[in-house]
Amino acid sequence: MRCLVVADVHSNLEALRAVIADAEADGGFERVLCLGDVVGYGPDPSECLALLRSYPHAAVAGNHDLAAIGELSVDTFNPAARAAALWTRHRLTPDEQAYLRANPLRHEESGATLVHGTPREPVWEYFLPWLMPPQVTDECFSLFDTPLCLLGHSHLPFACDEAGIVTPLQPGMTLAVDGARTIMNPGSVGQPRDGDPRAAYAVYDTEACSLTHHRVPYDIERTQLKMAEAGLPDSLAVRLSFGR
Repeated sequence: MRCLVVADVHSNLEALRAVIADAEADGGFERVLCLGDVVGYGPDPSECLALLRSYPHAAVAGNHDLAAIGELSVDTFNPAARAAALWTRHRLTPDEQAYLRANPLRHEESGATLVHGTPREPVWEYFLPWLMPPQVTDECFSLFDTPLCLLGHSHLPFACDEAGIVTPLQPGMTLAVDGARTIMNPGSVGQPRDGDPRAAYAVYDTEACSLTHHRVPYDIERTQLKMAEAGLPDSLAVRLSFGR
């Protein structure tokens, strides 16, 4: 089975549409694995939720998802993120709120464990092994039993093996996941932060036991225009142009 792996869509409909179209044109997929933060920051929370829900999928909750439904305080968010979370909160329907509330913090299927942050702290903690003490990385690996752990939150595409070796992911790169256990972040669909403004995603082939990283351009200016019309913070729109 081919699974489309997406993280940190952040209400960016243009980016999500581009990712889906690109994946469908490149072999297609049978299922979507969503690693949290479908909403927050961007201008189209309802539309992104509807598009995701139109496909067979599994999704875990992210911190922005929980903040948007009042399940997580926004007091620790920076001012722009807080403003966007509160803007989103007032636009979600009861059904959309119920959907986000029902998403688990952790999900396992097809040989993969899905979380937003880390297996240790799935909502808030960033998995950044180049900054973490080795014992923290080791603890994260000890907290899942599947060959693969898929996570988001940092918006940075990379893979890390049990030895703590980090591999930055480049477009078209395919990793075998039939040997050493791996933690992998596909990067962000809707708000990349690795200096590449293109939307990022991965395809997980459960039969080939492989992960392939992809980047695809999308209409950034249209997203920025929508954000301006919605009155969302300018800084959130500007950063889309630079992938930062």
